[in-house]
Amino acid sequence: MANILEEIVDKTRSDLQKRRRNVSPADLESFEGYEKEKRSLAESLLASGTVSIIAEVKKGSPSKGIIRKNFNPVEIAGQYIEGGATALSVLTDEPFFNGSPNDLADISRISPVPVLRKDFIIDPYQVKEAAALGADAILLIATLMEGDQLSELLAAAREFGLEALVECYHESEVDAMNWDEIQILGVNNRDLTTFTVDLHRGIDLLKKAPEGITTVSESGLKTAADLAVLHKHGIHAALIGEQFMRQPDPGQALQQMIDEYSTLI
Repeated sequence: MANILEEIVDKTRSDLQKRRRNVSPADLESFEGYEKEKRSLAESLLASGTVSIIAEVKKGSPSKGIIRKNFNPVEIAGQYIEGGATALSVLTDEPFFNGSPNDLADISRISPVPVLRKDFIIDPYQVKEAAALGADAILLIATLMEGDQLSELLAAAREFGLEALVECYHESEVDAMNWDEIQILGVNNRDLTTFTVDLHRGIDLLKKAPEGITTVSESGLKTAADLAVLHKHGIHAALIGEQFMRQPDPGQALQQMIDEYSTLI
């Protein structure tokens, strides 16, 4: 996994150079989404007092290949919204996840709930680009960060009115967090060395966050019972993609999970 992450980051850097040549940072300010009023992902996730769901629009991944062949991102986003999603996550990485920045722009136009840009963000240009495409929040992966890079990108997010979901894989990453900078903490339940999913390992790491931090469990969540476990431990939200994307109607699958979860708490 470490090698694929390095490959992804190298490709991202290369693509960034091309994108900058085509669209300068100043050009981004003319995009439709740039002046859009941003919505608070953290506030939305906390509003219900139960485990909120960030439903992910995701066509594929390096490990699973194409997850959904019949892929209409705006239609799927609409189904999620109708199904009760608190927020949407949109994959915009093209080489490895078959996503597109255009998916984010199109979905942000129709979404009444906050939209998270999920990508391998390593440069402030991508943060400004996310704002220009209409995102309300961005994903920042702690494993990819070096030196003061995370603080730099968090500062860029604040500058452009975005919130950041900071995703950790390892206990050392959680322990190293500057909590004064963090608003939303996510922990990926997947072990990067064995690829196994351990929901309780993720919960243990999320519970290290101080009071006032919004917590999000990511990866491997499949059932209403999983949500009930998160609820029991005081976790605020779950990010779920593949489980819904494999269903004929992702929004209906989401609604069924929410309905079943409500009977368990």
